[in-house]
Amino acid sequence: MWRKLILGLIVVPLGMVLIALAVANRKPVALTLDPIGALDPTVGLEAPLFLLLLGAFAFGLIVGGIATWFSQGSWRKTAREGVREARDWRRQADRLEKELEGLDANRARARLPAD
Repeated sequence: MWRKLILGLIVVPLGMVLIALAVANRKPVALTLDPIGALDPTVGLEAPLFLLLLGAFAFGLIVGGIATWFSQGSWRKTAREGVREARDWRRQADRLEKELEGLDANRARARLPAD
């Protein structure tokens, strides 16, 4: 339900805006990466404006994802430790249940009259 709502309210209009941006900005522009030699650029790129904008958006998305990944590292470590601890507690509980079943079986045998 929520996925369809998000898709309809955010993703579809965003896609329409990006398509309109791409259609409106098809002419090539020069991107100069040399601030000192702006008149005679040695390091530069000529591409349609929408490609440069979408490339900058993708670059920002990747950098933001990597930054988020590193910033959440402590939470992932805490989750791994919690899973490990829960697994250890489950093993101990299973072992104690087996021991208890063995004790109950021994008590039941001890109470039976001998033939």
